[in-house]
Amino acid sequence: MKKLLFSVTLAALTVISCKKDKDECTTSTASLSGNYRQTAIKYKQTSSSAEQDFFATLDACEKDDILVLNSNGAYNYQDAGTVCTPNGSYSGTWSYSGSTITVDGDVATIQSFDCKSLVIYITDQLVPGDRITTTLVKQ
Repeated sequence: MKKLLFSVTLAALTVISCKKDKDECTTSTASLSGNYRQTAIKYKQTSSSAEQDFFATLDACEKDDILVLNSNGAYNYQDAGTVCTPNGSYSGTWSYSGSTITVDGDVATIQSFDCKSLVIYITDQLVPGDRITTTLVKQ
């Protein structure tokens, strides 16, 4: 019986240890490049104030837009799905360095990135000490 239990335990450990390890996601221009849809925008006026949901205040035509980060440093913001009037599409440049993304000269800090979901934040945009956190999901 002990031999059988040992064999079953050994077989279970072998199966568990042979599972494919989760692929590591390294942040780079190449891994950040892709098509994203914005899924959340949170705003805090101060570090101690309550967080506000800015995404809920967007028009429906703004919630389905696509941000395309090209690996050559160009980006396109596409007024996709329900089109706003006037059309809200535009383009520009972006770059990645260390823990920041710079878009048309505006610097955002990368809070997290798992190669699927990108969370960035900017500070001091509307008032000194505020913070806007945006979540983008690769499509």
